[in-house]
Amino acid sequence: MAHLRCGAGRVASSFWAPFSGRWARSSSSGAGPATEKNVPYERTLKSQGSLQGQGGPRPLPPSAEVVVVGGGSLGCQTLYHLAKMGVASAVLLERDRLTSGTTWHTAGLLWQLRPSDVEVELLAHTRHVVSQELEQETGLHTGWIQNGGLFIASSKQRLDEYKRLMSLGRVYGIESHVLSPAETKDLYPLMNVSDLYGTLFVPKDGTMDPTGTCTSLARAATARGALVIENCPVTGIKVRTDDLGVKRVAAVVTDQGTIQTPCVVNCAGVWAPSLGKMAGVRVPLVAMHHAYVVTERIEGIQNMPNVRDHDASVYLRLQGDALSVGGYESNPIFWEEVSDKFAFGLFDLDWDVFTQHMEGAIGRVPVLEKTGIKSTVCGPESFTADHKPLMGEAPEVRGFFLGCGFNSAGMMLGGGCGKELAHWIIHGRPEKDMYGYDIRRFHRSLTGNPRWVRERSHEAYAKNYSVVFPHDEPLAGRNLRKDPLYEELLRQGCVFQERHGWERPGWFSPTGEAPVLDYDYYGAYGHEPHKDYAYNRLLLEEYTFDFPPHHNVIGSECLACRNAAAVFDMSYFGKFYLVGPEARRAADWLFTADVGQKPPGATIYTCMLNHQGGVESDLTVSPIEPSAQDSALAPAFEGNGYYLAVGGAVAQHNWSHIMTVLQDKGFQCRLIDRSEDLGMISVQGPSSRSLLQSLLDADLSNDAFPFSTHKLAEVEGCLVRAMRLSFVGEMGWELHVPKEHCLAVYRAVMKAGAKYGVANAGYRAIDSLSIEKGYRHWHADLRPDDTPLEAGLSFTCKLRSSTPFLGREALEAQKAAGIFRRLVCFTIDEKVPLFGLEAIWRNGRAVGHIRRADFGHTLNKTLAYGYIQDPDGGPVSLDFVESGEYILERMGVPYPAKAHTKPPFDPENKRVKGIYGA
Repeated sequence: MAHLRCGAGRVASSFWAPFSGRWARSSSSGAGPATEKNVPYERTLKSQGSLQGQGGPRPLPPSAEVVVVGGGSLGCQTLYHLAKMGVASAVLLERDRLTSGTTWHTAGLLWQLRPSDVEVELLAHTRHVVSQELEQETGLHTGWIQNGGLFIASSKQRLDEYKRLMSLGRVYGIESHVLSPAETKDLYPLMNVSDLYGTLFVPKDGTMDPTGTCTSLARAATARGALVIENCPVTGIKVRTDDLGVKRVAAVVTDQGTIQTPCVVNCAGVWAPSLGKMAGVRVPLVAMHHAYVVTERIEGIQNMPNVRDHDASVYLRLQGDALSVGGYESNPIFWEEVSDKFAFGLFDLDWDVFTQHMEGAIGRVPVLEKTGIKSTVCGPESFTADHKPLMGEAPEVRGFFLGCGFNSAGMMLGGGCGKELAHWIIHGRPEKDMYGYDIRRFHRSLTGNPRWVRERSHEAYAKNYSVVFPHDEPLAGRNLRKDPLYEELLRQGCVFQERHGWERPGWFSPTGEAPVLDYDYYGAYGHEPHKDYAYNRLLLEEYTFDFPPHHNVIGSECLACRNAAAVFDMSYFGKFYLVGPEARRAADWLFTADVGQKPPGATIYTCMLNHQGGVESDLTVSPIEPSAQDSALAPAFEGNGYYLAVGGAVAQHNWSHIMTVLQDKGFQCRLIDRSEDLGMISVQGPSSRSLLQSLLDADLSNDAFPFSTHKLAEVEGCLVRAMRLSFVGEMGWELHVPKEHCLAVYRAVMKAGAKYGVANAGYRAIDSLSIEKGYRHWHADLRPDDTPLEAGLSFTCKLRSSTPFLGREALEAQKAAGIFRRLVCFTIDEKVPLFGLEAIWRNGRAVGHIRRADFGHTLNKTLAYGYIQDPDGGPVSLDFVESGEYILERMGVPYPAKAHTKPPFDPENKRVKGIYGA
């Protein structure tokens, strides 16, 4: 028999197997699809035969409301939830048999705890569907086994990470326990615990059988009228262009006929890019070999929990009386030429790649060294740039939805994501905040960049088992979008962050330049690893759940802003113009604030909502005068015009949301993107007026240039759009500058500011300064499932006017019914960092969790924001907030906290108005 130790050493490209009483070599080149092999499940849908029965292939219907392409976990879950939500004519097309491709050989693990509240909720729904719902509906057993999950920690940092998950889990009622090494040994006697720091045990984790699950899903969906048609490859997607020039799905073409449909759902896994190309849609994922091995019988392993030992890069899945052993390596094999004919096949296992997992498994469960290997399983999986799925409507074609790129987590996330995707298709958006999975989280310049997709997907795969630290940054796919100040700031010690492809300033190191170098694939594939890599060295110092070594450096940037002046390069912001004959009608409908009534020269902070009243964006909108000449500062247009400044990390989401609304309403106006053409230099602090008054040819006094206004002005002969705004709670101005003048304007500002003590500052300082002031960050304190009323932003909504706007009816209904969750600010006096996900306890009961937290260097204490609810189900009034006693649970440790109903720093908003002093 083969043993787990085999393959290590000089002949790692082969494994040894018994044959005719002697040892013989068995090829495992991994070069391409191998002959079909058995996976460790009792059955597959192929062995069972078609679900369509023996009556031959079903005829295609002439039309359908929705066509799902791909019969794996996501396709079946989406079809099931579409049928359950009342879609009368949903069709699933599978080119071979259900589960073929990837799902049939998946490990099928389900872990309930993840470092995301939304993912915890998605996993909970999957668990409910496979452990209860499907069996109750169909009478079929899905193969759910609840044997628990054990997370291994070989270091304090790893255990701290697991304790964060435990604290979040308590909010959701997920049972978990931190165990000592001795307690771990009692639970799992075969485990080596000599190097353990501790473990986290989650008793109700488990595993799913892909065939049992997909069979039950298909049976339940067809019982509600859905159709499942196997052996029906899709050969084309018909796309039509409507009267407004918008591309929309029209039909799905197969070799058996055509189905007219307005909606296609791409659940094709590693084949999703090919399906996308049929409709002109980019699907940014890569196909890789992903493997595990199944051992022979192990005495004493029965009923043991599944194990994730991230530090050893290995998982151990209970497989009856054996174990499946797999993991994530730094040198995965890319499947370069994805075959359309591949279905229930597997690749030969490459032992050179897999050896590290064997070593890790033997180190954790020593009996494996003498245990035989029953089978190897190496199949194709799809992986994405951030190890998150691709979901939602594609920006290129209306009606083309994605449900792919699940990074080996399609079974465990399938139920939750299938439900959200079905809701998305029917209602135009999901119920939960799915931005982290939404294809629109990636800028369109990235999704079509093969280098970026490949590099980032590799790094995300290789780091999948790494500790999730709060301030990590990618090393792959960098330096793709640089603003005009990049080289200048790099020379001054700027440590950059990557957002939406942009290099934006994170903080400024006193130790000198730290450029991001070309990706070295962590030394894999023959790449020489970078040596003495300054940026990586600084990044490694961030790998802590404590304050990083440069905590005080960031603090000095914050205090320079509070006490003198700081310059922030915010050039990565999205900068759009909404112009045309019906731009005002569009603005009235899109924006919650009364933008249409404001004259040119005003600048308004506002939100954009969805139909449920959730916040899709917060941004500033500035009415501008019509122009006959086109420029970056003022495009040529007739009618009304508005200049939109949106957070750069969510620019694509904003663009797509606005375009979708304009298309749905048929407004006659244009949306113009000038993000690359304009820089944005923000000067903030008590000395900002004096500094800028020496440079601008405009009067900056309160009377002449009040807060929340803008005007064109000259700096050193360069025309700029100056806006009196603040993201940090100080008097200050943003200078929106044509890119060719950015460097000259920046240098002039720094030269003039020298006598005032001006300092460069980055986004780490913005995070700290803004949380002191209570300014919201979209997708942290403010998400598409939060309303302005819950978030304390009712002042942005024109509810006192009669002007309709998107989401108004939902807000009015919520206002009448009462606010049942509310965003609250907390401070703790003890000097410990919080990063989000900490549990909030009120009077001894869990009422929510922290969304965003940071250290306030001005206040010299930690601040945190989170939504709270009344566990008894009542409305959350300000009196409810103020009357409670609060505890914030950080990694299992309680810290007394104070709740604030107003921002703790400058609650009267004096400083932004230029009012300083007593």
